[in-house]
Amino acid sequence: MNTRRELPESPYLAAAGGRTPHRVPVWFMRQAGRSLPEYRALRAQHRMLPACFQPDLVCEITLQPVRRHGVDAAILFSDIVVPLKAAGIELDIVPDVGPVIDHPIRTIGDVEAMKPLDPAQVSPIAQAVAMLVSELGDVPLIGFAGAPFTLASYLVEGGPSRQHERTKAMMLGEPATWHALMTALADLTITFLQAQVDAGVDALQVFDSWAGTLSLADYRSYVLPHSSRVFATMAAAGVPMTHFGVGTAELLGAMSEAGASVVGVDWRTALPDAATRVRPGTALQGNLDPVVLLAGWPVTEQAVRRVVEDGRRAVAAGAAGHIFNLGHGVLPSTDPGIITEAVTLVHSL
Repeated sequence: MNTRRELPESPYLAAAGGRTPHRVPVWFMRQAGRSLPEYRALRAQHRMLPACFQPDLVCEITLQPVRRHGVDAAILFSDIVVPLKAAGIELDIVPDVGPVIDHPIRTIGDVEAMKPLDPAQVSPIAQAVAMLVSELGDVPLIGFAGAPFTLASYLVEGGPSRQHERTKAMMLGEPATWHALMTALADLTITFLQAQVDAGVDALQVFDSWAGTLSLADYRSYVLPHSSRVFATMAAAGVPMTHFGVGTAELLGAMSEAGASVVGVDWRTALPDAATRVRPGTALQGNLDPVVLLAGWPVTEQAVRRVVEDGRRAVAAGAAGHIFNLGHGVLPSTDPGIITEAVTLVHSL
């Protein structure tokens, strides 16, 4: 295992670790790509999924927003389905659709046929991490993975879904099959995260993007035990960990119980309210509505100031810290200049 590098001046690592940063840290989900012309120029020559397995490309795309915007953290350019692909699941990321699974997981036999992830299968990602750690200087690198529930939703549905009806039907109607699938996916997630830690990432984020489709009772019964095992296992890595989902206002307390040091908050929940829902000692990340960035600078400036002030109020209400971010990812039509201005404003505050 690599020796963990020391970044004592990092505002992001300070806030994520419950310490007081010298400025409010800021980074953006989906900052590596999406809105950047330099990213689009590269992607015009490379399909998404193959690009995630090319270390030079991963390194370059991860660095682009750091160079352009001056954000306080880089997040590895990848996709939550990368470890599924590496483990032998036949799938593709279809433009304007998302991940599409060739043979969806629908039966216990399908689950039993799944192969575990071998760290060697994600060695290109580990190579990219090692390259980035040497390139980033004093900017921390966030590794990430999809949470078991969100991975399961793609595998069972066969692709993106609004209602997650097949997923919920398996969860509620075939609990033995469901828990077997979630156990396998928790194992895969742990292996993928550990490979990134071993290669040198400074922090981790687990995306449970679709957990907000569940009731609190169902989340506690069918998802929380598996997410908790991921965080409990990865705690030994000694790096800050963030747990994020969309539409999770009613789940924030349970999500904080899973064991991450930071909980991501989307734009539907005010940060001071979120501070009263999560466990004491939990830092918060968020939560500007991504659409605000499309409304011009005067609107964006006002909203950025409000989120920073909400972050201060959240800390006063008991949150361990605040990391400025969006409530979800950067939208492709966002003007990169607005993002840069937002970063500069956050730092000035």
